[in-house]
Order: sequence, then structure tokens, then C-alpha cells
Amino acid sequence: LFGIEFPKVTNYYYLFLALVIIGVVVCYRLERSRIGRAWMAIREDEIAAKAMGINTRNLKLLAFGMGATFGGVSGAMFASFQGFISPESFSLQESVMIVAMVVLGGIGHLPGVIVGALLLAALPEVLRYVAGPLQQMTDGRLDASILRQLLVALAMIGIMLSRPRGLWPSPEHGKDVTPDTLPVKPHAHLEPGEQIPPAATPIVPTVK
Repeated sequence: LFGIEFPKVTNYYYLFLALVIIGVVVCYRLERSRIGRAWMAIREDEIAAKAMGINTRNLKLLAFGMGATFGGVSGAMFASFQGFISPESFSLQESVMIVAMVVLGGIGHLPGVIVGALLLAALPEVLRYVAGPLQQMTDGRLDASILRQLLVALAMIGIMLSRPRGLWPSPEHGKDVTPDTLPVKPHAHLEPGEQIPPAATPIVPTVK
């Protein structure tokens, strides 16, 4: 490109970056679409969603299909980059890290999940400065992978105790309505046996 030769790894980086941006845009549009609002209704209360006429069965199948689509595209790109497919590439630790990204960032909120992914993706870089001194203190008995699992577990426990909905959770609709903010009717505080006062505007009879 313009006389500059990019290595193969750099080409894959820009390809993955473009796919991530496309995936974020698709998720953003889905979240604010009619289907996305139906998914949110099913997540909050499936019985109420059925009462409103939402076909929960088809929408659940659609959600499963969308998740499988994202996973299939990601797996195909990963296999193309690696050049081979092996079950050992996806250990239990990788699954835990993916779940931790969602829980730490905020379940059900796209910007929160991105923040959680960035924080946990930067964790290995932080371990470079932390693992060395700790290994010297423990005479090399503390492995970097064990330290990584320990830090993720501590972060999960701290988030669950302090912010159960994540660092950047989705906004809660309808939570601002409290008994103090509701409009007070003129006769809301009548004592037992007290009559309702007459209306301020007189009723004028009409003659036909």
C-alpha cells in the first residue's frame, strides 16, 4: 500500500479490527431495534413478554443463531490466522476470561463489555511489572498464569461486592419514579369521613 509492505500479522490485525468494528455496529443496531427491545423484555420478565404478544420461542432461537454466527465468524478468522484448529487452543481459562469481561464491564451494556474486554486484555501487560517482584519474593514458586487467575478472581469478587451490575451497567428504565415524584392529587391526604372539596372551576350548565 503506497509502496509500504505490511507483514502478514499486520494485515490480520487490520482485518480483525474491521470485523470488531462491524460487530460492535451490528450489536448497537440490534440493541436499539425492535428485536433488541424484545430480547430485553424476555430477559427482564418472560411471562410479561408473552403477555405483550412477543413470540419468545422464535426470539430465543434467533438470539442463539446470532450468537452462533458471531462465534462462527470469530472461529473462522482464528483458524485462518493460526493455520490449524485444535481443541487445546480453547481451555477453561479462556472461557472464564470471556465471561469475566462481560461481568466486569456490565451485563447487557455494549460499552461496558468493551471496557471490561480492554481491562482484561491489558492484564498480561500489567503482570509484566507485577509478576517479576512477586516471583522474587516467592523464590520463583509463583507462576504468571496462577497470578493471572488470582487477579481475575479478586477482581470478580470485588465487583460482585461493590458493583454487582458491573463497572458500566446498562441504564435502568423506570427507576426514577418514586412515591415522592408522583403527582399528588388534591384529595390524596383526606382524613376518614372528610368530604372532597368542590372543584375550583364552577360547572356551568348548557342550554340546548
